[in-house]
Amino acid sequence: MATIYGIKNCDTMKKARAWLDQKGVACDFHDYKTAGIDRGRLEGWAKKVGWEALLNRAGTTFRKLPDNDKEGLTEAKAIALMIAQPSMIKRPVLEAGGKLLVGFKPEQYATLNKA
Repeated sequence: MATIYGIKNCDTMKKARAWLDQKGVACDFHDYKTAGIDRGRLEGWAKKVGWEALLNRAGTTFRKLPDNDKEGLTEAKAIALMIAQPSMIKRPVLEAGGKLLVGFKPEQYATLNKA
């Protein structure tokens, strides 16, 4: 079973979930706002796709950080920020069929059916 991680009211999440529903892809939903995210899972994702791909620098939460938190980012610092404020994790993150997709691009999601 696939699992999609994100925040319920995020527009990108809504688009991704609608795409998955339309294609008949069964998916569990993990809401960062209510369930948080554990360090082990986040570190595993970072090993697969890189912490830079996971950190949502364009989001309001990241932009509101003090400059000293935004500067000199390392993997450890970025993971600590994302655990403290899961809104900083790029959305959605989809685990399906051994794949890990970050963000929503229909052409990427279309590769799931070929797995």
